[in-house]
Order: sequence, then structure tokens, then C-alpha cells
Amino acid sequence: QVQLVESGGGLVQAGGSLRLSCAASGRTFTIYAMGWFRQAPGEEREFVAAIRWSGSSTNYADSVKGRFTISKDNAKNTVYLQMNSLKPEDTAVYYCAATSSVLSRWLEASTTRINYDYWGQGTQVTVSS
Repeated sequence: QVQLVESGGGLVQAGGSLRLSCAASGRTFTIYAMGWFRQAPGEEREFVAAIRWSGSSTNYADSVKGRFTISKDNAKNTVYLQMNSLKPEDTAVYYCAATSSVLSRWLEASTTRINYDYWGQGTQVTVSS
């Protein structure tokens, strides 16, 4: 089992920045990739970004490309999501996720919720206009 704990959410004005963190514990050696998803009220949970645990392959949703950056610190078993130029439409609960499955079709598979085995409890991000 892998446990995930997110932190760093909050309230920010449009154009501002936030950095989310996700600390993994437990059987972290089984992790193949980690991702961030978000869910706004009344909406489906959607993919934001993902990163392979070994190496540096990343993937981003079109809506956040150029504004958000996913990174990791393997020594700390932590993944980060740096969010810049935030917009009101970025308001959502942000969830960290991890998978032990090998995602061979990386660009497609890393965006799919069902491919992730472990989820954090979520952290609220609110962007005011």
C-alpha cells in the first residue's frame, strides 16, 4: 500500500501562484508514476499532470500547459505541482494519485483515472477573480 498526503492548497487571486505538495509513504518503491487530478463542483475529476517516478517524463493537460509544472524529489518521496498564472477556472479540489502499473502508452495512459491505484484526500484551491 501507498499513502498520499497533499498540502499547499489555499485561496489566491487570479494571476497568482501556489505550490502543491504530495508526500508518499508506505511501499513507495512500487510507484511507477504519480499524477495530479482536479475536480470542480458538479464536474468530473480531470487530469492535470503526471510524472514518471523513474526518469523525467511528464505529461500535462492542455488547459495547464505553460502555467503548471510537475516535479518530484525522489529522496523525499514527494511530488510537487507549481501553479502559476492561476485563473478562476482552476478552482477545484486537487488530488494526488500514484500508480504501480507500468503505463506503456504514457501520454494516453497517464491521463486516465482508472490507471491510478492510490489517491490522496485532496486539497482545495480557490482562485478569486
